[in-house]
Amino acid sequence: MKTHRIHDDLARFGPDGSEAGRVVGIDEARAMARHLARTHRENFSVLTRLVPEDVRDDFAAVYAFCRTADDLGDEIGDSTRSLELLGWWRTEIDRAWSGDDADAPRHWVFQALRPTIERFRLSPAPFRDLVSAFEQDQVARRYDGWDDLLDYCRRSADPVGRLVLALLGESPDGVIDDEVARRSDAICTGLQLVNHWQDLARDLLRRDRIYLPREEIRRAGFEVEDFEDRFRRSAAQGWAVDRDFLSRSRELVRACVDRTWPLFELGATLPARLGPRAAPVVETLLRGGVATLRLVEDWDCETVLHRPSLGPVAKASIVLGAWWRTRSARRAPVGIDARTPA
Repeated sequence: MKTHRIHDDLARFGPDGSEAGRVVGIDEARAMARHLARTHRENFSVLTRLVPEDVRDDFAAVYAFCRTADDLGDEIGDSTRSLELLGWWRTEIDRAWSGDDADAPRHWVFQALRPTIERFRLSPAPFRDLVSAFEQDQVARRYDGWDDLLDYCRRSADPVGRLVLALLGESPDGVIDDEVARRSDAICTGLQLVNHWQDLARDLLRRDRIYLPREEIRRAGFEVEDFEDRFRRSAAQGWAVDRDFLSRSRELVRACVDRTWPLFELGATLPARLGPRAAPVVETLLRGGVATLRLVEDWDCETVLHRPSLGPVAKASIVLGAWWRTRSARRAPVGIDARTPA
């Protein structure tokens, strides 16, 4: 479904699309963004009832940008072509902030974003950072160490949190408090890492990517090439007979999970620092990441074989719990252990 969506979109609105010369009106573009946000499957819906109604179109527009850019990187099927399209997307960003109406971006996503950029005086920096991460995905399919992986997360995830804070009124004059930003970045990096540990098999088999740092793979007692070969065979076979690989891969994933928990523990103090518009939204993202990471542990860290995911009841419970905690001022105290069940 995702692949069809991006290819259909490019056929109409891409650089050589049939409607590339048509300027989509803002109302039409925002309706398209809302549709994309409501119909695309994510760990959590972008437009929950916790998002204030007056910024839901802005959330949808930012989501449409992120989703389309991500799909240009992941769903085209050819890295060279993806880099070309991401280069075009970067040019559209430059046009959106140029102020030159004669050279305005033509893709509908930027029409949907236009009122959001103006209303919140958004900088192009987080949008460019996101594109740089998706470009990196085309050329860097392995990571030697944690520093390299965390730098990727800094550009692939952290900008989204800062945009969310901006839309929810937490960055007056375009400036986010340093401690708020640090905790937001921790949550977003944690969410990105959880997604990596959750999607190990899919990333390897569909995209030839392994986000497990090679230093951690070696620490688990594997030679990197041997690990990748056994990983491919095990992931393709499902319940593989290679019990030694399965046992050691569990310990490898568990070590990565243990490195992720402190990020959520740092981020757990963020909702208490935010206003009533932002707190429940951020609390939902935080608790969703915590619940998913706990689920990986509950599955004994066997994500080389399975992809654990939260069901509808669990998601609804997290949203309701976030609303209750933030509305009743029962926010997470400083120093909370995110691993403690909510």
